[in-house]
Amino acid sequence: MGAESLPFFVYGTLRPGQVNHDWALRGRTAAEEPAWLPGAVLYAGPGYPYAVPAPGGGADTVVSGELIHLLPGHFDAVLAVLDRLEDYAPGAPDNVYERVAAGVLRADGDPVRASLYLAAAPLAARLRASGTVIPGGDWLAPRGT
Repeated sequence: MGAESLPFFVYGTLRPGQVNHDWALRGRTAAEEPAWLPGAVLYAGPGYPYAVPAPGGGADTVVSGELIHLLPGHFDAVLAVLDRLEDYAPGAPDNVYERVAAGVLRADGDPVRASLYLAAAPLAARLRASGTVIPGGDWLAPRGT
């Protein structure tokens, strides 16, 4: 059984205008809209971010991104491209990211289920212990140097 055909929530290099958006998503999207992932924290990675569930649900934490709605017939191809990009294989013990379905919020506050990639549990534990949090949870927001 394949993955559920949901929109994708992207929060890093797949966001419009970022390095992986054009080659992975251009020509395959029907709509792109601002969205937020509540209960998650964003950590800096080596040129890309990692979203990690906040301890205890993190009612006051949020990750900013976009909800990507695909054109009909493009889900399987985009899923394969994104799984390769995120070095994700279902059930693999060495995944850096895990693909999950989770609730995100549209700009109008309406919830929607989306597919997204979170840091896998071993990496998430390391990030919580010693990672660099991106204040405000927005990869595209200016950061101090």
